[in-house]
Amino acid sequence: MSNRIVVIGGGASGMVAAIAASQRGSRVTIFEKNQRLGKKILATGNGRCNYTNVTMTKNCYNHPFFVESIFDQFSLDQTLEFFKDLGIYPRVEKEGKAYPTSLQARSITEALEREIHRLKIQVLYGQTVEEIEFKGDSFVVKTNQRQTNVFDKVIIATGGLALPKSGSDGSGYGFAEAFGHEVTPVFPALVKLNLDCPYLKETDGVKMETTVRLYQENKLVLEKTNDVLFTKYGVSGPTILDLSRKANELLLKQKRVFVSINLVPDYDKELLIERFMRLKQLSVYESMKGLLHQKLIHPVLKEAKINDQTIVEKLPINELERLISVLSDYRFEVLSSKDFDEAQVTAGGIKVNQVDQVTLESNLIPGLYFCGEVLDIDGLCGGYNLQWAWSSGFVAGRFASKMN
Repeated sequence: MSNRIVVIGGGASGMVAAIAASQRGSRVTIFEKNQRLGKKILATGNGRCNYTNVTMTKNCYNHPFFVESIFDQFSLDQTLEFFKDLGIYPRVEKEGKAYPTSLQARSITEALEREIHRLKIQVLYGQTVEEIEFKGDSFVVKTNQRQTNVFDKVIIATGGLALPKSGSDGSGYGFAEAFGHEVTPVFPALVKLNLDCPYLKETDGVKMETTVRLYQENKLVLEKTNDVLFTKYGVSGPTILDLSRKANELLLKQKRVFVSINLVPDYDKELLIERFMRLKQLSVYESMKGLLHQKLIHPVLKEAKINDQTIVEKLPINELERLISVLSDYRFEVLSSKDFDEAQVTAGGIKVNQVDQVTLESNLIPGLYFCGEVLDIDGLCGGYNLQWAWSSGFVAGRFASKMN
């Protein structure tokens, strides 16, 4: 008798889970609430689909030792080969980000859909699962279409709460909790930050590559170096996205959080003083042209409380030091982040200590598996979260396909 498996959610991890299980002889059904598979994939990498990262390590994730056992079973190299078998070859760009050579996210979804069709996996579109019951040695799944289906195994691949327009609604957390699983607090990650800064309108649109430090009060918590984009609400860019998880985690604990941006990453204090002394006959404002983006000059001088028409050589030493401090430590409080509708991923989820680290099977309910973003696993910006989706989906599908 064939092993009947249902995959709830036809996103990145769900599609790969279904393929892995079907390739091993199981009879697989996917319940997908949307009218197409992989809707969230289409939004990744600005529509180009940054589907993995060739510099990936376990330390790019919040639970490194948990993900390590999964990546040991379906590694980066295996992922690349898996997609090559589907006709997807990588184009590796800056920071190890891998894209399909077509630079179109639809290439990924179409390749996966083609394999699903080849394997004759049943896909039920527009089906929202409302209840899952475990009865003896099987699962009864009820949907909004008043259908009741019986399966031997269930793989929950419903994703988190990020990008709800893609269909993510957090329903997987409720299913897990109904079976006794605990869910950690969930919050947006890889998301833009809102700052308490009076100069946002003036600096809107400025982009630079630099180091940004995250502080809890005056304690340095984390720092990242990459592109930063100043916006009318705060800051964005890869550096900020990578800091956002920790920022939101601290904000959730009612901590005060600050970001500090080095506006002059190519200068140390001595070099800045040398530059100012070379231009000592100019006004402070004129001397800063060529040092900073034009939009940043007035905000920096205001923050340093310096009259922009003061001649550099007449600037008191304490004011010069204050100016240099602001240039290298442009610091403002983080009020909040953008919500889930602008987040790339969900932080938090089903507790991993209640899930088998090798098989991704529930430690509480035999035959119940989890994969992808529904688990309390999230990674850095740059293809790491899709890599987790592929690897966890493959592992969950492979073990679910094993007969009891």
